Amino acid sequence: IHKSTLSETFKQFIDTSSYCLIINHEIQPARYHYLMGIRGVRGATQVKENSVAEIGQAVAELLSKMLEENHVDTSDLISIIFTATADLTADFPAVAARSIGLGDVPLLCAVEIDVPESLPRVVRILMHLNSEKSLSEIKHIYLNGASVLRKDLAQ
Repeated sequence: IHKSTLSETFKQFIDTSSYCLIINHEIQPARYHYLMGIRGVRGATQVKENSVAEIGQAVAELLSKMLEENHVDTSDLISIIFTATADLTADFPAVAARSIGLGDVPLLCAVEIDVPESLPRVVRILMHLNSEKSLSEIKHIYLNGASVLRKDLAQ
């Protein structure tokens, strides 16, 4: 929209504000509103064996720890991506997420790249969320044998 077609009130508003938001059908300067950032939380765990029970338990434990350590309200979750090494075929990691109440969150499972000599039976998670935390405040969680993947971040 060209500025010449706007009402005088709106022109004055644009002249005094570099950004604006529409809140409850009213235009307001964005500088008065805090916007949450989108953050990614990483995590991984090594599963004891390729079974439905072990995959479910390990993934539920990891997800719970990621949510707890980052003080995440589940309503702030955007999506969760799971990868599993090619040797984990008994169940989808997303099943565990649904079992702990995350059924409304978009979930996606994929197979991890099968790199020779890589750690076996690993589930990795990338959780996207709305958060007021800075990047440095995010706690990435690596449990069980997966702690060797990121020794600088391991719990």
